Amino acid sequence: MNSDQRGGPGAVPMHLIVLAGLASVTYASFVLENLLSPKLDFFNGYVSELSASDQPFHFVYSAGDLITGVLSILVAAGTLRRLTRKPLATAGWVFLGLFGVCAIGDASFPLDCAPSLETWCALRERSENVSFSHEFHSVTSSAVIVCGVAALLLLSLAARRYGWWPALARWGWLLALAESVAALGTLVAMYVGQWLGIVQRVQIGILCLGLLTIAWALYSDRREAAREARGVSDAREGACL
Repeated sequence: MNSDQRGGPGAVPMHLIVLAGLASVTYASFVLENLLSPKLDFFNGYVSELSASDQPFHFVYSAGDLITGVLSILVAAGTLRRLTRKPLATAGWVFLGLFGVCAIGDASFPLDCAPSLETWCALRERSENVSFSHEFHSVTSSAVIVCGVAALLLLSLAARRYGWWPALARWGWLLALAESVAALGTLVAMYVGQWLGIVQRVQIGILCLGLLTIAWALYSDRREAAREARGVSDAREGACL
């Protein structure tokens, strides 16, 4: 653990900030669907169907989830190791790590097939004639959302209470709220039977913005700490002269 002269959380190495930024990019692998998976219904198809085992290029989307999960865990572990530990902040980083674990779970337990694209798959799903992986995927996908919302909300609350990370203090809670609203929208879309694909893509997009906000908050704090350190160094040199 370390902290700067401002009583702030301290600064993380640049590579952790880069990893957080990369996680926001790899989690957005669904943007490739128009190029790689144009047959899937953009408006009504599950995003998870892109990585279904029988779909072409499923490994691309699974790799995106897997890489995001690993990067998120590395960022969470690095911040817990290097930054000042206070309850809300610690809980936020722990939930970021759990988000990573659940993202790996999404990649490890893909759907068997795409129900919105293949009628036989939808029938198998309704008759519960699918694999454990197919059934368990809904658990990991739900857990990803819960952990992502918890991480953003807790880090935002920590930023506000402790006077850290202005970007998270300003935007973290709004992103958590937007993600929660989108999650409720998913339930409505499932009930209505329309627009589920759009709502899910909005959900993932919000989480990508959340990861990017975390990266920016860490970068801004590192930059400010470096600026103050230079100021102290210049003051000491001036005093010596």
